[in-house]
Amino acid sequence: MTDTDDGFMDAGSPDPREDSVAESAGSRRWHDWFDVRFRTPAAVYGLIVYSALLMITADHYTDVTDVVVSSVATLIVFFIAHVFAYTLADHGKHPLGRATRYALTHSSGMLWAALPPTLAMIIAGASGLQAEEASGYALWATMAVLAFLGYVAYSRTGAGIARRILGATGTALLGAFVAILEYAFH
Repeated sequence: MTDTDDGFMDAGSPDPREDSVAESAGSRRWHDWFDVRFRTPAAVYGLIVYSALLMITADHYTDVTDVVVSSVATLIVFFIAHVFAYTLADHGKHPLGRATRYALTHSSGMLWAALPPTLAMIIAGASGLQAEEASGYALWATMAVLAFLGYVAYSRTGAGIARRILGATGTALLGAFVAILEYAFH
């Protein structure tokens, strides 16, 4: 982890000043909004853990609502633990309030990243699928988000289209593998 300009710890979030292509203010705001919510280590971690939680919980409930409620509750506990860990790690450099605000901002990606698989579960459940089947759609949604993140990451390095697609595919498959591995050990 490195220190940012304001002295807070940074777990690898991209520095928007590093972009080599000049972008419009509106496009830059969109990228900044997206990056803070979905392109952070906390967001990727949250997405993978949450996808595994959905699969694990679907083994215990048949109703999609029960699975989503239980998984969201568990994710919130992980979020609180993440906020606590970042606050504690940064509190030595900054006052408690400032460290906590940064931790909340940094960790919010865990919650944002849960939206696509949650929506997939809800739509699948509304279509009449049981929880176990619906969790498969949530895993596909997770893979789609990871593929998009992988594509964007390779795009920002200046990679050609073939390398972007290969990177997106590898990112999605690796993320799904980790989620399935976590599921298998529970």
